[in-house]
Amino acid sequence: MAALCARSTICWPVCWRAPRIRARLSSGSPERRGAGKSTLTEALVAAARLRLGADAVAHVPMDGFHLADVELRRLGRLERKGAPDTFDVAGYAALLRRIRARTELVYAPCFERDIEQPVAGAIPVSPDVAVVLTEGNYLLLDDSAWAAVAGEIDEIWYCAIQDDLRIARLVARHMAFGKSADAARRWVAEVDEPNARLVAATAVRADLVVSIDAVLPNSY
Repeated sequence: MAALCARSTICWPVCWRAPRIRARLSSGSPERRGAGKSTLTEALVAAARLRLGADAVAHVPMDGFHLADVELRRLGRLERKGAPDTFDVAGYAALLRRIRARTELVYAPCFERDIEQPVAGAIPVSPDVAVVLTEGNYLLLDDSAWAAVAGEIDEIWYCAIQDDLRIARLVARHMAFGKSADAARRWVAEVDEPNARLVAATAVRADLVVSIDAVLPNSY
């Protein structure tokens, strides 16, 4: 199946469910880093906007809730950046709760890759938005803080991918953002892979498992 057809087919259940959800549909996509969840989510957003209209769909990524490097350094967690305890989980849950209330314009943060830092107030979410897509690695963790995030999401899809392809994408991504090949491989082995094993154990709790190997063969 061609990537475009696969993306469109996957998106339609999201679009059709939206009018029947009591607030709006937040479809979450957890995966191990490098599996292509951001690319898949962007494809879903694009397809949903084609069907529902550009202003009817919003994308609110978990990455906007990274703690800033200055705070990670204070906490002694900078060398584990990307682990579950390096995010403002309570803030993430609170923002999704505000979005679901549909009472006000809500500004969500984004994550700026060029500076590797979160940027506040970057994504406006109108109370009139019909569909909100969010994506992040830890949406299905069996942890009270992350459970509060999952509680604001109507449906969560898990993105699955072969390990060798995922690791190759991760190394390439780290190198693209300035790490040497050795440093990229070391970061993947020491930081990303422990997190990946943690996330892999959560797949059984997903509403749907999507094979990224078939859907987005060239993404990273």
